[in-house]
Formats: sequence, C-alpha cells, structure tokens
Amino acid sequence: MLVFRGSPKSNRRSIRCVDEKRRDEEEEQHSHNKKFHIRSLPKGETRILDAPRIVNDFYMNIMDWGKNNVLAVALGSELYLWDSKTLKVEKLFQDVENDLPTSLAWSNDAKLLAVGYMSSKLQLWDHETSKLVRSLDYHTDRISTVAWNGHILTSGSQDKSIINHDVRVANKLVSRLEVHKEEVCGLKWSEGGKMLASGGNENLIHIWESSKMISSQFLHRFKDHCAAVKALAWCPYQSELLASGGGTNDGTIKLWNTQNGTCIKSIETYAQICGLEWNRHHKELLSGHGFGYGGLGNQLCLWRYPSLTKVGDLKRHASRILHLSQSPDGLTVVSAGADETLRFWDLFGPPRADHTKLSDLDGLLSLKTSLIR
Repeated sequence: MLVFRGSPKSNRRSIRCVDEKRRDEEEEQHSHNKKFHIRSLPKGETRILDAPRIVNDFYMNIMDWGKNNVLAVALGSELYLWDSKTLKVEKLFQDVENDLPTSLAWSNDAKLLAVGYMSSKLQLWDHETSKLVRSLDYHTDRISTVAWNGHILTSGSQDKSIINHDVRVANKLVSRLEVHKEEVCGLKWSEGGKMLASGGNENLIHIWESSKMISSQFLHRFKDHCAAVKALAWCPYQSELLASGGGTNDGTIKLWNTQNGTCIKSIETYAQICGLEWNRHHKELLSGHGFGYGGLGNQLCLWRYPSLTKVGDLKRHASRILHLSQSPDGLTVVSAGADETLRFWDLFGPPRADHTKLSDLDGLLSLKTSLIR
C-alpha cells in the first residue's frame, strides 16, 4: 500500500537557481534590458510515498490526479486513492481475478474514475460510493490509455483502436477509430475538448477534430518521431499547441502547431520521454525521463517556453520515471518511478515576491515530508 517515506537529508542535492526570463523569443533577442524573475528548482521532494508493485511498463498510464485533489494510482492488481488534503490512503479495489489495471483517468468533474485493464475490460467507478458503476467491453486487448472529454470517455488499446464511449448511456459506442498500426499508448483531449491527440507504438501522432470523429478522418498525421509516442500535452496558454515526447530510440520533445500541422520546435533530450506537463503559472514544460544515454535518464527536466532551453533537472529517482501528473491548482507535480516511489515536487508555483534565493534553512523548513512509515 501507499505509505509515507521520510526524505533522507543526506541525499539532498544543492539547490539549483537559474535566471528565468519571462518573455518570448523575440523579447529574448531584442529586449535584454527587461526585468526577469528568478526561478529556482527545489532541493528535493516535498513528500515521498512508497508504491510497491507498481508495474514497470512504459506503455501503461496508471496514475492521475483529479480535480477532487485525490491521486489515483494502480499498484499491481490493486488501485489506491491518496487524498492530498487529508493525506489519507484508501484502497478502492483489488481485482479478484488478479487482472492488472493498465490505464486510469478521472472524469472532468472527478466524480468517476475510468480504469482500463490488461484483459481489455473498461470500468467506471464512483469515487464517493466506491462502487462499480459500469463495465464497457469493446476492446479485444489491453487498454493502455484513457482520456475524458465531458461525458465522452476515449480509450486506446493494444488492439490498435480508439473508441469513444458516451457514459450517459449504458454501452453506448459513439465511434471507433482504426488508423494506428500498433498499440495506442497516448491520448489527450485539448482543454476546450475540440481536438484529440493520439500517440502510437508505430511512432505516429494523429490529431482529431471532435466534430468529425464519426467519419474516422483525422486532421493531421505527424511522422517525425522515431519511437513510440506516449507523452502528449496540450499547452494551457496556446490552445492549438501540442507537445509530444518520443521513446528511447527517439528522445525528442516536439512542439506542434495543430492548426497548420507543422512542427515548430524540436529538441533532443537523449532519454526516453514518459510524461510531459505544462506549467500553468510560468511558460515552462516539464518532462519525465526513463532510459537514457550518458547519464541523462531517470530524471525530471524543466524547459523554458518557447525557446526550450533547459532551466534545470532533478535526479532523485533510482530508476526510470514512468508517469507524471499535476495537482488541480497546478503547483505540485508527482512523478511515479520504477523504483516504487511517488515523489512530489513543488515545481510550478509563482516566483518568490522578493526574487531571492532560498537559504538552506528556508529549504529545510519548506520540506513537508511526513515521517509516518
């Protein structure tokens, strides 16, 4: 089960402070006299949870932080809920058939939790009652990713299909999309719900318009990645902008203009990209990494947007990072690692009012690691 772990003080890295210029590329080139905020990465985690039996599988998506401030994570055949306000842990269920959850996602209002399984079944769970609401059986292989758009639940599977379900009606299949040639391992709806991005193990990204899904006609197909695309993230301040990350043999982060279908930026990270999260308080993008080259794997990297210059990195996981999710207020990010830990980072907060660095004492006092074990 999830238990708190004390953060070893002896292993805390020195704080890394980097000047953060809050301006676009044009301003960086032509307005060097403008003021900027100091951005500093934390010395370490604010909290660590043990996560025994978390499945070490790049293609799964088994962690999500809902708008109800509850983090859901699958550990083996069990699914746990951690309330970030009360710090209480609840086991929602353990599958009696020992079937592994392979994907999960909270609904937009956080009343329902969708869970996909290795066996291809898809379930809806009511958070308040902890009851199973419905089972949906349309896929024929494991469900690797699920995403919500209002009352529409979208699922992607190793059977290569994407299915849209209307959860207001029992067993209501709205559309089935069959364009990926291998497992669908990434799905993300845009903030307004007008666009869906899907990533596959055949290295492709498809962009879909919600109004035209019944025709199975995609808007764009992006072929620039050289490995599986699991990591997808829509920009919160430019609705048409999508960030994507490739697997081990690719290791690039790419920014796409989904209006005209062009890649507007690409950087090499030399590591598998397992997750991407946009900072809603600063123009930044966070990446979580797995296997890498030259010691660049198993870390978090923060990138300044739009230049994608690196602000800094955090290397605290003992093995590869599998999943990323952020709190509803957009201040905290949690990373799940194959080292069987969940690590919480206060990365995305507003800049300090006095624009000064944290002292060592401030850093110690700001750590909220629980000593409960």
